[in-house]
Amino acid sequence: MTDKRPEDIENVQRQFVEKIADNMHSFGVSTTVGRILGIIYMNRDPMTLDQLSEQTGMSKTRMSQVVRDMIDLNIAERVFRAGVRKDLYQVEQDYYQTFISLFTSNWRKAIYKSRHFEQKLKEKLENIRESETLEEGTEEDINSLLAEIHEWMDYYDWIQRLIEFFESGEIFEHVPKKSKK
Repeated sequence: MTDKRPEDIENVQRQFVEKIADNMHSFGVSTTVGRILGIIYMNRDPMTLDQLSEQTGMSKTRMSQVVRDMIDLNIAERVFRAGVRKDLYQVEQDYYQTFISLFTSNWRKAIYKSRHFEQKLKEKLENIRESETLEEGTEEDINSLLAEIHEWMDYYDWIQRLIEFFESGEIFEHVPKKSKK
């Protein structure tokens, strides 16, 4: 009987990578980003774009774009290693921190976009209010919409505090990580 252990281990690692990609997709991240995260994670060592391209069959240009997306999501970073002339990329080895980074990054983007949108609406309403002639009931409508915007801004502030709660690690005081056995 031939020894298939290395091949079996590689197969399990590939399955792990695909499971990570599926999980990331469940969290709203592309399976490509999830797959690259899984490949670097399973490699347990930083990788170059060339190595990632070789492993995935994707072009180096596409790989660069995916890694840049991962850096923007705060789930990968460029690292320096003496004697290596190409850029190396690594991912967090702690699943919990990856989860926190991913969600807080997405939440921050959503808050930024929403606050910007709400501010524009508020300015439009203020401009309408300052016009010389308002139809009957318009002032009440404006006040109602401004109150709604205020509630939304309070909601965004709550999400900001939630982000800080996660990023500070305080979340683990309330929902502890399971200890390793």
